[in-house]
Amino acid sequence: MTKMNFAGMIDHTLLKPQATEKDIVALCHEAQKYKFATVCVNPTYVQVAAKVLHGTGIGVAAVVGFPLGATFTEVKVQEVFMIKAHGGKEVDMVINIGWAKSGNWEAVEQDIVRVVEAAHSCGLIIKVIIETSLLTQDEKKTVAEIVKLSGADYIKTSTGFAVGGATVEDVRNLKAWVGDDVKVKASGGVRSREFALDLVEAGAERLGTSSVLG
Repeated sequence: MTKMNFAGMIDHTLLKPQATEKDIVALCHEAQKYKFATVCVNPTYVQVAAKVLHGTGIGVAAVVGFPLGATFTEVKVQEVFMIKAHGGKEVDMVINIGWAKSGNWEAVEQDIVRVVEAAHSCGLIIKVIIETSLLTQDEKKTVAEIVKLSGADYIKTSTGFAVGGATVEDVRNLKAWVGDDVKVKASGGVRSREFALDLVEAGAERLGTSSVLG
């Protein structure tokens, strides 16, 4: 894999609560320098990033229901529409992890489906964050099946804010469960080129990282 191809798989990410507008502008300039796929920011910085990256071919992604996933579905849907209105191209939503841990799969499914439908209705790519480090193997498989049926574009391992992040095993399993219908995004703890390449070999087609791996 060439350096150029590798860079084009990265969502260059800055989601720290203390991130300033200046930090976001710097993030965008780094994305331009390395030709990353997108920058991934908190919703209120979408407009700033979209303005800086206008005409560059680099997309702006933003998180929804982040980082806990415990927001009302209606609020997540509204976030999607606001991100679109501010110039975003992709959204990364967090599932309701508490519902998953409770075995309330009908509620989990409805939450995911409604947000996916909202994103697709306005032309946005959507990634569904399942927070693998907080789920059992059976729970991960069940969520993966729900994500596949929802029509989401990607299933994503982690927020980067929980106890753990992406693992090669999780990426390999998720890819096996969702097949060719859904792509896999690995995020959380992706700090070296070597680890990133291992994740890609396991099946990841997009990587989320706050470290420059280009």
